[in-house]
Amino acid sequence: MVELGYAAGVLLLAYFIRGISGFGSGLVAVPLLALMFPLPFVVPFILLLDFTASLTLGGLNFRQVRWDEVKPLVPFGAIGVVLGTTMLVNFPKTPLLIGLAIFVLVFALRSLLNLHGEKTVSRWWAALASFTGGTVGGLFGTGGPPYVIYLTHRLKDKGELRATFSGVFFLEGVFRIGSFITAGLLMKPEIWKAYASGLPIALLALYGGSHVHTGLSQIQMTRLIGALLLLSGLSLFVKAFN
Repeated sequence: MVELGYAAGVLLLAYFIRGISGFGSGLVAVPLLALMFPLPFVVPFILLLDFTASLTLGGLNFRQVRWDEVKPLVPFGAIGVVLGTTMLVNFPKTPLLIGLAIFVLVFALRSLLNLHGEKTVSRWWAALASFTGGTVGGLFGTGGPPYVIYLTHRLKDKGELRATFSGVFFLEGVFRIGSFITAGLLMKPEIWKAYASGLPIALLALYGGSHVHTGLSQIQMTRLIGALLLLSGLSLFVKAFN
């Protein structure tokens, strides 16, 4: 009962934040749930919730998606997803938790310090960004940051950027679902039972977050998420070494 209450609270927090900010549900939910549940359960569970929530909320405007920017990301992202899924299935627990903790802490510090740049980067960076994003997405379910960092240095129009994010994450979600089915991660009944139980909570939190005006600026919200990620990353280190 304690575990169920904890999981429900994490889902409410993660998807409430996503409802407000438009991102961050996986980054928040995966490390917090990994404190109590095994990663091979948590990652496909959150994948199903995120993918369904994205389809339900929409936001994928195909007319605004910059497919010329998406296409270079697809092949290396797909390779990364396969590699990350293979690592998730075969690697021992402790190195996975340490790797997730390091990834979460790096992104937490980036958010807290509000580090970003305005310079347009070469398209050659697409290979590294998508391979990293695909691998981290397949392994931890939190592969969005490398894609976001790359695309924000390529696109300046907010409408195109938002739509292109949606297009990339939709395609990556399809790749991950296919990879997880092949690996057997989505063939476990407990995943689908948890998904059926968690989806109403996630959708309720999304709805609530999208209708709440917090008075926080985007920078303040980013730093708030960064502080939460910093705490969860440190907690993962404690769990990994105990």
